[in-house]
Amino acid sequence: MRLTRQRLNRTLLLRQHLLERVATEPVTMVRHLVGLQAQENLPPYLSLAARLTTLDPHEVSAHLEERRLVRLLTMRGTIHLLTPEDAASLRPWVAPRIEQEIRVSQSIGDAREIPRPEAEAALREVLADGPLPQKDIGLRLAERFPYPATQLGQLARSIAPLAQLPPRGCWKASGGVVYDYVDRWTGVPIAEPDVPDLVRRYLRAFGPATAADVTAWSAVTRLGPVLKGMEDLVQHEDEDGRVLYDVEGAPIADEDAPAPVRLLGTYDNVWLSHAARDRVTDPEARRSWMGTNGGIGNTLFADGWLAGIWRVVDGRVEVDRLHRQLTRHETAQLDEETARVEALLAA
Repeated sequence: MRLTRQRLNRTLLLRQHLLERVATEPVTMVRHLVGLQAQENLPPYLSLAARLTTLDPHEVSAHLEERRLVRLLTMRGTIHLLTPEDAASLRPWVAPRIEQEIRVSQSIGDAREIPRPEAEAALREVLADGPLPQKDIGLRLAERFPYPATQLGQLARSIAPLAQLPPRGCWKASGGVVYDYVDRWTGVPIAEPDVPDLVRRYLRAFGPATAADVTAWSAVTRLGPVLKGMEDLVQHEDEDGRVLYDVEGAPIADEDAPAPVRLLGTYDNVWLSHAARDRVTDPEARRSWMGTNGGIGNTLFADGWLAGIWRVVDGRVEVDRLHRQLTRHETAQLDEETARVEALLAA
């Protein structure tokens, strides 16, 4: 089947539950999406609120405290909100990409020169008695290695599967970053990743897609042979004739399916998980969002496409800029969505 860009847009939004909210639990949604981008604290809550009929942010915090959800450095070398089972398999899968980050990271600096077995053994000793703040981890490693504590703290979070513990990531909670080994914290052992299964799950939430798209989402490379070797996958084509892989029986949306206004955070995998970053935006809109160190504001989507940027100002939604004039119907939807988000912010 040849799929237009518009139909791919609607299909992505359908599978992401951004065409229509669903009544399900936050953990179930996090599992379906194979994690939520959580580099900043607010975006995962906005991501869930945009997809679920109801969301109590304190329930998400409780899941973090009860270890049903966990924050961990995974896809693209960024923090994601994950189920413990996904954290256990995703971290070893993305480890090669994190290794690349170590080699170029200015925050790690010359501490990268420490032989890996020595660094890992020292970190195990430092964390032998339980969780520690990142600052303390760095200071204790500095007693063993002649490098700045800040560099050693950054190295620790990269070489080992260290989860960020609550209250980090909890709703309106404050506190520094405290780390523990994710498998010790959750009780779920680190597992060898089932790569074909991870690819299928990506396709159910983000497909149809190319191998380059899976790489854009995960930062794991050389996935072409994996997809080509999965005989259970079906194939479509995009407007340029490129092969798109998909899970058999996965829904394909109609081109004219209505896509309501949605307010998402600065980062959301719905628009960070395809190679051209064009499933829900165009280059001009994306450039307007980009600053020198990442996104400059939260994202507003209308009719399925990035249409503007918004900010939180004194607990209220303030639209910073629009890329096009909203229709009267879209303006009414924005008012409704604004009310929902402001109610969440007031929770």
